[in-house]
Amino acid sequence: MDGSLAVENRETERPMLIAAPTGDRRTATSISRVRVLQAVGRRSLPSLIEATIIPAVLLYVFLVTLGPTPAMLAVLLWSYGAVIRRLVSGHGVPGILQLAVVGLTVRTIVGIASGTFMYFLQPVATTLALALVFLGSLTFGRPMIARMASDFCPLAPDIACRPGVVRLFSGLTLLWAGVHLLSAATTFTLLVSLPTTTFVAVKSFVSLAITISAIVLTVSWSIRTARAEDLVFARVAQ
Repeated sequence: MDGSLAVENRETERPMLIAAPTGDRRTATSISRVRVLQAVGRRSLPSLIEATIIPAVLLYVFLVTLGPTPAMLAVLLWSYGAVIRRLVSGHGVPGILQLAVVGLTVRTIVGIASGTFMYFLQPVATTLALALVFLGSLTFGRPMIARMASDFCPLAPDIACRPGVVRLFSGLTLLWAGVHLLSAATTFTLLVSLPTTTFVAVKSFVSLAITISAIVLTVSWSIRTARAEDLVFARVAQ
């Protein structure tokens, strides 16, 4: 009876970042950069492969072998396949994936009608718009990262209001605004200076390098703040 109750209680708990307890620390876990990066990798790598690497490979292979239109359609069909796989497996389709597929559909229609330059230019405009959204959230005192933090690392309410954590949210929002600006500028520069096939290959590696570097910096910065604030992970009842 006690065992089943313990299992039930554990199922209603979830890991959360809280202030380090002063007494028994057996239920708390200190924060390790390696462990966090491993967790981020396990959670993000499959999505990164599905949403970035495979579409880039498909685009390049079809572009070289069959031409622009088949390449754009191949990427679009892969994205539709991602939605269908989730529906068939009984998983919900995240709103961000729905928006991405709608955006890619419009991008593909524009690309087929106007050419590959417009197809590749649209993501530059989207990335630039995201950078402005991040910067705008700072202007209004509501850092975008603060709204997104709970999706990646649940925080106790009192933790999210700490001055050090608030500064972290503002700093990371500014960082990711810069990342989006850098990505937009780099992509546009490559687009206007390289042949299309070369652009596709180089842009994929450059974008991946920028994103991974930003993630590592984000994790490192967050861990430094968590340690300065004496925070740990612990299972907390929902």
